[in-house]
Amino acid sequence: MDISVVVPLYNEEESLPELYAWIERVMKANGFSYEVIFVNDGSTDRSWQIIEELSRKSDTVHGIKFRRNYGKSPALYCGFEKAQGDVVITMDADLQDDIDVIDKFVDEYYNGSQIVYGVRKSRKTDTFFKRTTAIAFYKLMRMMGVELVYNHADYRLMSKRAVEELEQYKEVNLFLRGLVPLIGFESSVVEYDRGKRYAGESKYPLKKMIFFAIDLSLIHI
Repeated sequence: MDISVVVPLYNEEESLPELYAWIERVMKANGFSYEVIFVNDGSTDRSWQIIEELSRKSDTVHGIKFRRNYGKSPALYCGFEKAQGDVVITMDADLQDDIDVIDKFVDEYYNGSQIVYGVRKSRKTDTFFKRTTAIAFYKLMRMMGVELVYNHADYRLMSKRAVEELEQYKEVNLFLRGLVPLIGFESSVVEYDRGKRYAGESKYPLKKMIFFAIDLSLIHI
């Protein structure tokens, strides 16, 4: 199994070394062939220097550098274009996604799923504000006709075929979380416990997600 891990990031210098070490441990423990593609979305901290350091230490690490902050969707699309694996796994760089469940993602793929969604079991680690705004967000999306996988962000496995289908959508800032379910491939869910953020703060606040989702709803109509 050849796996491409695509990680879009913005100002994540504190988490990157531990993130790569975790990915490396899991891949080696399961005997997976892999590459990690870090897409630096215009970071202003030392993120790019750390990516360069990691790539010098391991030929499994590749980096893409944006001159400015273009956003998560363009970063993911660039990672898709570079990915060489049989499957692509996308994740955030903040260490909240449980990388230890990647073997379960792969099991679901071998059982026939072209898309496997990582879904958090609960929101018990969220603040009251984040929990309530998340519930409101999902309700709003349903009202707008945007079908989302509940409690799923961007931690997912996609087959190469599913990625190629997704790449047919050329709009720059598409809301991928809402678009992926529309491409119509066999899918399944792997539940996991989402951890607390390792450092810093979210780079994709509620307001930005709503704007992206509005764009998607207009396309869907």
